[in-house]
Amino acid sequence: MSILGPVSDPTDAARRDALATRLFEATLGAFDLLVVHLGLDLGLYEALAEHGPLSPPELAARADIDRRYAREWLEHQAVGGILEVDDHAAGPDERRYALPEGHREVLLDPESLSAGAALPKFVLAAGRTWPALLEAYRSGGGVDWSHYPGLVEAQELANRPVFARLLTDTWLPAIPDVHERLLADPPARVADLACGTGWSSIAIARGYPRAWVDGLDIDRESIERARRNADGLGLDDRLRFHHVDAGDHHLDGLYDVVTIFEAVHDLARPVEVLTAVRLLLAPGGTAIVVDEKVAETFTAPGDEIERLMYSYSVLFCLANGLADQPSIGTGTVMRPDTFRRYAREAGFGSVDILPIEHDTFRLYQLRA
Repeated sequence: MSILGPVSDPTDAARRDALATRLFEATLGAFDLLVVHLGLDLGLYEALAEHGPLSPPELAARADIDRRYAREWLEHQAVGGILEVDDHAAGPDERRYALPEGHREVLLDPESLSAGAALPKFVLAAGRTWPALLEAYRSGGGVDWSHYPGLVEAQELANRPVFARLLTDTWLPAIPDVHERLLADPPARVADLACGTGWSSIAIARGYPRAWVDGLDIDRESIERARRNADGLGLDDRLRFHHVDAGDHHLDGLYDVVTIFEAVHDLARPVEVLTAVRLLLAPGGTAIVVDEKVAETFTAPGDEIERLMYSYSVLFCLANGLADQPSIGTGTVMRPDTFRRYAREAGFGSVDILPIEHDTFRLYQLRA
């Protein structure tokens, strides 16, 4: 029988139907994300939040878009339950649409722990990089982070709520020796390595008013964005951002605390970078590393978090890690034993998983 012939076994038929349903539902979700992306990029949700409820002509005028497109977008969002509509029976241009308060938080509050604006940006960034990603899979090469349009912003939106709401309110206070040092005199010096667009560094400087914080990153665009994010916050006397490689040895021995948030799995040569982290520490210093909370061992099928992490790895992180050769090619799914091996090869004598619970992040403390 042809491999494309009919399925007769009931178990195989059930699997067939389940996968067909899953792909259909995934398609709905992907389309939802792209239409949400339109609303974010065009400022449609902002207009509804500030001036709503609005009819299609009113939204078009407020957001400076075409009336016919405004109507179709609004109807899609109402059919999908993202917007509310006042009168289904009214004429197409007379219906008025509103953004529910809870949905406003998800779509428009960049520091809400329920924020979801990053998700459609990840999907679009992968799609826009598709030809380069296909070539990387064929050649074994990589795709640098900077070649994914919008990915820096997506990562910023994804992590900013965690830094704003959890980092200095929950996580660091739960690490007694680090918390006490950050509060003490003389002022602690903190290196926030791979700081990206700076929200982790900003959070530490805000949460610990005595600490001196240096945000370090090799990506010039991210450092420039970090400086803009910090501008006007009144932290200039204690917070600096530097376009620098961790291996620049003039920084060795300067820091009481070194942090790395969600970056080790992206590194081409993580042992080299962790070695540099160890050298950055002053005597008695400690490093805090936050990375993905993947399963301890490979299991198939996996749960939703494992599926999400493998998706990030297949589409982004592995390709980014392989862009800088030679590369160990870790990928997003860096299991705890793998990280422990990297840290010990880098010369750390103590590698502890901290008892801090989070759905997607695992926290490690490293001591030389």
